[in-house]
This record gives sequence, C-alpha cells and structure tokens, in this order.
Amino acid sequence: MTDRAMQEPSLLLLTALADAPRHGYAISREVEEISGGRVKMRTGTLYGALERLLHQGLIEVHSEEIVDSRLRRTYALTPPGRAALAAEAERIAATAREATRRLRAAGRALGKAASA
Repeated sequence: MTDRAMQEPSLLLLTALADAPRHGYAISREVEEISGGRVKMRTGTLYGALERLLHQGLIEVHSEEIVDSRLRRTYALTPPGRAALAAEAERIAATAREATRRLRAAGRALGKAASA
C-alpha cells in the first residue's frame, strides 16, 4: 500500500472481511450494512474491486466450492490486508479526532465572542 488514503470501496470491502471470510454476495450485503445502506455495490464493481485487492495481496481466495453448478469463492484478508485496514482505520480516527478538536475550539471561541 501507499501512504495515500484508501478509496472507500476498498475500505468497505476490507472492513467486510475483517471479522470473517465471505463470498461475493455476503460481502456486498456487509458493505451495504457497514455503510448504513449508502453504498450498494453492483456485481461488476464488486468483482473488479475484489480482483484488484487480490492482485495487491490484500485479500486471498480462502476457499472455492460449487453451489448450484456455479463456482463460489470465499475471500479473506491477508496479513498485509489486515495491516492496511488497521492503518487506514487509524488515519481516519486521527482525522476525526482533529476535526472534533477544531470544532470544539471554534465553539469555545464563538461562545466567548457571543458573551463579550
């Protein structure tokens, strides 16, 4: 991974796999739940992103089975994927802490100005 921020689809996919391996449909349902229904990944987008994450070594094929005459792959985080997700979570948390700090400081400054 690089030092730049992770794109939201990657963040959501890695988060969906953080607690358990999942197959594509289960991943898409998790992404929708994690995002509060805001993100609904289309099939092409989902599998394209999974292929990219596989190529980057952030996820791996955990298992494959035939279900209703179709191949079902289950994906899991790799150790580098887990590390990348943890780093991104910390980056987001640090940004949220700073935003909160600045909002509080601005609120205090506005309160002082209003009482003057």
